[in-house]
Amino acid sequence: MKSFTISKNDAGQRVDKFILKTFPKLPKSLMFKEIRKKNIKVNRKKTDASAVLNEGDVIELYLKDDVLEEKVKHYDFTGASKKLDILYEDDNIILLDKKVGLLCHPDGNEYVDTLISRVKRYLYEKGEWNPEDSSTFSPSLANRIDRNTGGIVIAAKNAEALRILNEKIKTRDIEKYYLTVVHGRMEKDSDTLTAYLTKDTRKNKVTVTEKEADNSKKIVTKYTVLDYQNGNSLLEIDLKTGRTHQIRAHMAYIGHPLLNDGKYGKEQGRYRQALYSYKLVFNMKDTGILSYLDGKEFKVENCELIQSFKENKYI
Repeated sequence: MKSFTISKNDAGQRVDKFILKTFPKLPKSLMFKEIRKKNIKVNRKKTDASAVLNEGDVIELYLKDDVLEEKVKHYDFTGASKKLDILYEDDNIILLDKKVGLLCHPDGNEYVDTLISRVKRYLYEKGEWNPEDSSTFSPSLANRIDRNTGGIVIAAKNAEALRILNEKIKTRDIEKYYLTVVHGRMEKDSDTLTAYLTKDTRKNKVTVTEKEADNSKKIVTKYTVLDYQNGNSLLEIDLKTGRTHQIRAHMAYIGHPLLNDGKYGKEQGRYRQALYSYKLVFNMKDTGILSYLDGKEFKVENCELIQSFKENKYI
């Protein structure tokens, strides 16, 4: 028999979801059978698979040990770098200034030293998070930025904050603003561009067209010119839709590709595109534990992209 007391980060889940995440070797059919037979109980009472768990609930499983082997926890994050550029932190979130070159999550070439691993190490060493205290939640990033793009990434410290952030990003209630340097002088000081974007997953590349095409999605990109220098334009981008490579592909489509963009621009083989996610504005009314963020704006001051533009030294 094993028993678990539900932590704050595990609360809000269905009984069946929690059990299957905690015991990956437990067959789903067996789990449902044992729930019906009252061999899996919550607070010493019969439960349903769809029942939602609350903080402090106690799950008891009267099953054989061979199917109650818990998911193995690996602590590879302890090998990540300690370097983090924190813009803001409270009990629920951290806003991080991710530098160009750092991965948000592991890929085929880098597994340990990623932004999320650094966040986990930071919170673990601060004593704010311990993998042993939660079976199903670990600190997570609510948004991500390409390796060769820098800017603000939001990390959630608990499951409730992550759920709220995911929903608000989906509904675009968290506004994202980017800085970019593009080739040429813009024809207008400000404009809202509309087109259609089609993604080729195999090539990890997108195509922009004026008219709707098969499997395309509408994109809306608003730009404002902040400065001109040496035949290039420094723009603020208000991203109205958040599609893959939207800014890079859309600006290239209108004849103003980003500097150092080897995929959509003029500098073939260079992948340090002049793009930075430098500002977030939170619209968070009636969001429970994150309501205090409503109306708040966070910005990267002294952004390196602006400095590089002024000195004509690009990323």
